[in-house]
Amino acid sequence: MTDTILTKQKSQTAVLDQSTSAVSTEIDKIIIGCIIAFTGVVGLWSVACLASALFQAGGPLGLVGGYFKALAGM
Repeated sequence: MTDTILTKQKSQTAVLDQSTSAVSTEIDKIIIGCIIAFTGVVGLWSVACLASALFQAGGPLGLVGGYFKALAGM
């Protein structure tokens, strides 16, 4: 006689909903990219304004002097 061994295997199927998380992740990347781009544009604009103010005031000392005159109301 031959000994036979019976074994049971359970197979588990898991349904993964990756489509929703993938779309959400891509939307988050786009939003973060837009925020970074807007921050860069604002930074460049502020540097351009500061450079223009330095040029019109005649240098850094003139700019600081003009700032204090504006605060004092002179």
